[in-house]
Amino acid sequence: MTLDLFAGIPVTDYAAALEWYERLLGAPPAFFPNDTEAVWEVAEHRYVYIVRRPEHAGHALHTIFAQDHDALVAGIAERGLEPAVQETYANGVRKTTYRDPDGNEIGFGGAPL
Repeated sequence: MTLDLFAGIPVTDYAAALEWYERLLGAPPAFFPNDTEAVWEVAEHRYVYIVRRPEHAGHALHTIFAQDHDALVAGIAERGLEPAVQETYANGVRKTTYRDPDGNEIGFGGAPL
């Protein structure tokens, strides 16, 4: 059985969020289901999407685990975004969290060095 995952992020200002997430994810969306949604494929069958839903904006909490955490974070910095929080857990796992203009949190985890 193949399952697809769609992780939604409600936003207030769709145009501003679209630009911000393009910088965060390093690419334009893979597709636009309608005028208020944009979808990025972050891995096969795994998608992150923004949707204009102001009444729910600011409550998303997503973490994506990356094979090359350092390269990912460096690429995001090159596109002008800085993390809100950087953590290293007791087991050595690293997490870098970004907050969009609405306060939604998108974290990227990485294996211990």
